[in-house]
Amino acid sequence: MKALVYHGPGEKAWEEVPDATVQDPTDVVVRVDTTTICGTDLHILQGDVPAVTDGRILGHEAVGTVTAVGDAVKGFAVGDRVLVPAITKCGRCEYCQRGIPSHCQTVGGIGWIFGHLIDGTQAELVRVPYADTSLYAVPESVSNEQAIFLADSLPTGYEVGVLAGRVRPGDTVAVVGAGAVGLSAILTTGLWGASKVIAVDSNKFRLEKALEFGATDAVEVGPGTVADVIALTDGLGVDVSIEAVGYPETLLTAASLVRPGGTIANVGVHGTAVELPMQDMWIQNVTLTMGLVDTVSIPTLLKMVGSGRIPAERMGTHSFTFDQMDEAYDVFKNAAANSALKVVISPS
Repeated sequence: MKALVYHGPGEKAWEEVPDATVQDPTDVVVRVDTTTICGTDLHILQGDVPAVTDGRILGHEAVGTVTAVGDAVKGFAVGDRVLVPAITKCGRCEYCQRGIPSHCQTVGGIGWIFGHLIDGTQAELVRVPYADTSLYAVPESVSNEQAIFLADSLPTGYEVGVLAGRVRPGDTVAVVGAGAVGLSAILTTGLWGASKVIAVDSNKFRLEKALEFGATDAVEVGPGTVADVIALTDGLGVDVSIEAVGYPETLLTAASLVRPGGTIANVGVHGTAVELPMQDMWIQNVTLTMGLVDTVSIPTLLKMVGSGRIPAERMGTHSFTFDQMDEAYDVFKNAAANSALKVVISPS
């Protein structure tokens, strides 16, 4: 089979590798029919994730068809169309039992193993451990081009942004960063009845998309960003401020937008230390949340996508074939210049 293989910082290749096979009784093998690229994949290629070593197949999101099943697998059969999510879970360890499979002890203490600790999904075939507790059947009402975004970005924006931020009916919400994850938060704030959703970004294309995805207001980053957002809230600040970028300055911006008693939900992946003005924040009774997605919301999101309530397909702006993997990475890496959100990659 062919796969996208990591060969050290800045080096990757679409090349022949041994076929994925069932190794344990709880495994299945999935033929990848659709995959995509995540910002985390770019971090890996920058050398920011030392656990990813030379020879690892990249990718942690896929929709595909089961081609082989282990003897212990009861919930899936050859021919089933399935969603392979970013998080793998045994379903039995303490963290899985607590509903935090992102820290599954059985698979190594972190649920994100594809393209990280084991070979990933940017390949013609992928081995999926703990299939019965990790895979999701894709209903006929949901296309591959919709389901692929439920593997990571949509659950991340919803769980780590909207749910952790405790968005409630009538709330005013700011989303700092209107990339794929920020837009996912914007798409799902309406499920909890937010009355005003303010998108904050430096890119006009993303702000236009944010308005299409359900934002009520768009604020372009500039010297008066904080004042502009506060003005939209009658001078009070927002109830929930969602940070979806992962830079110190964006988290500080998000923190400056929230009103007393509000919540700052950090979704962005931070690679450097952030100094927060605790001397000012402590007296404001604000809550700061953060975390890795658990993907436990996928069943709910599948229903919402299938019913048309969430138009997940809008996330995909560019389509490529497997043989165009390098081009897909180039477009995604330079998303702003290419007016790109997420890419959809399929065999042909």
